[in-house]
Amino acid sequence: MTGHQLTAEAEAARSRLQRYLTTAEVADHLRTSAETVRYWRHIGSGPKSFKAGRRVLYAAEDVEAWIAEQRAAAPNGAA
Repeated sequence: MTGHQLTAEAEAARSRLQRYLTTAEVADHLRTSAETVRYWRHIGSGPKSFKAGRRVLYAAEDVEAWIAEQRAAAPNGAA
């Protein structure tokens, strides 16, 4: 393997890992507080999440899907 192949593989792995967001990152993305995102998780109404050790993570595609669901469910003109 050449150095370029290792770099490309490392970059691909880093890209896959960056698809996961923390609670704070989800809150920033949604322009709300981390406490609100935690509450949504507690009542089961927020984006899908999972625990990795002690950390709660959100897959970026799950957050985007949740946003799309919220937009679709909003009454006309409320978005």
